[in-house]
Amino acid sequence: MAELITWLFNTVLNLLIFAIVARAILSFVVPMAGARPHPFLLNINALANQITEPILGPIRRVLPTIGVLDLSPMVAIVILVIIREVLT
Repeated sequence: MAELITWLFNTVLNLLIFAIVARAILSFVVPMAGARPHPFLLNINALANQITEPILGPIRRVLPTIGVLDLSPMVAIVILVIIREVLT
């Protein structure tokens, strides 16, 4: 039972990290897609934003911005990895 909970916890954290990385990549890809990006690309971007905003939003409010760089995804990934290492 403990192995199942550990596996489930690790899977959820890995999916969150994947979603954060996908959001960061899509933040560069969607603007480069032109004036009318493909609807599938927009849907994936919206899904990544919905999944990651509860994590990135509070970090973004606390973390000062450095020019136009948003460092909240990197900080969130570091925090998630630390949580995973501490709890497993």
